[in-house]
Amino acid sequence: MATLHTRASARLMMSPAVILLFIWMIVPLALTIYYSFLNYNLLTPGAHNFIGFTNYKFFLTDPTFLISIWNTLLLVVGVLLITIVGGIALALLIDQPMHGQGIVRILVIAPFFVMPTVSALVWKNMFMNPVNGLFAWLAHLFGVQPIDWLAHVPLLSIVIIVAWSWLPFATLIILTALQSLDAEQKEAAEMDGAGVVSQFIYITLPHLARAITVVILIETIFLLSIFAEILVTTNGGPGTDTTNLTYLVYSQALLQFDVGGASAGGIVAVILANIVALFLLRIVGKNLEA
Repeated sequence: MATLHTRASARLMMSPAVILLFIWMIVPLALTIYYSFLNYNLLTPGAHNFIGFTNYKFFLTDPTFLISIWNTLLLVVGVLLITIVGGIALALLIDQPMHGQGIVRILVIAPFFVMPTVSALVWKNMFMNPVNGLFAWLAHLFGVQPIDWLAHVPLLSIVIIVAWSWLPFATLIILTALQSLDAEQKEAAEMDGAGVVSQFIYITLPHLARAITVVILIETIFLLSIFAEILVTTNGGPGTDTTNLTYLVYSQALLQFDVGGASAGGIVAVILANIVALFLLRIVGKNLEA
């Protein structure tokens, strides 16, 4: 009897959170699915009708859809490469004994707390501006013609901006794993004549495998929905050079006013993101069991 009373009390206390989760997630998802089957345009809000899977057909056969998938893939892979390699390098550097180590760690982690819109504006106006930016000043200093980053290499520019924001996260996770490495293993390897490179390849890197896997999982989930940096800097351009799947859905809804088509695109994006997340979770599970 006491057990039943405890269970009932637990369910009662959990019910507000469950109801809030339902309202916050399930209801918008259900409405998005509903609108995806309608011919619903904001310019003619009273003239929407059921059209079945037509919105999905138009979205999936739109040439921009494949371009956005490719741009999303390049963005995710590029940022992951920079953050993982840079995160390992910074973690190894910060882990060394030095004066002001705490201040250095705070400075390294600080960019992660800058809002995406703010970091995008800073990079656009202070670093990548072809006239007054820092990169232009450095180019003139070395006698090289400065380039307009956001016009000539727009996707690479977005990758750099996003990687700058996510590098502290990767560094923090990898540094935490690095500090749990047993020093006796390194001492034994040194006694056996192993050099710094051999120690890194055969001791440090395998020890960091789980942390790197966690970084890949968490970053990928968030990088699939990168939007603010693209909106602030390039608006998906030039042309469709920086249009990822998230920006394509946004442009469909708020630039073309096609709520039905954007809802179909949103459902497609959710399905693709869940497939990627499930795939990565299986990899993480295998690594954690190893």
